Amino acid sequence: MAAKLRKGDTVIILTGKDKGKTGAIASVDPKSGKAVVEGLNMAIRATRQTQTSQGGRIPKAMPIALSNLALVDANGKATRVGFKVEGDKKVRFAKTTGDVIDA
Repeated sequence: MAAKLRKGDTVIILTGKDKGKTGAIASVDPKSGKAVVEGLNMAIRATRQTQTSQGGRIPKAMPIALSNLALVDANGKATRVGFKVEGDKKVRFAKTTGDVIDA
């Protein structure tokens, strides 16, 4: 199945403690169906001090299920993603506006 959400896309969170917040996708794991959004769904992780890094409580962005994310269209609203063929290329488009997402 083709990826509807990709690294670098601006998304809005639909559910959870960060509902309504937007951010860019840092990484996507299609096998588990999750993505990491920069600066959102943060959790505190304790790390031990080493010679190279300072220890302590470090905030870390945790993965979010792809079903809880929606792409942000040109109007700043959540949209679903569809696929269509333009010429000989398969491209993604926003269902709300019809705009092509990737050229």
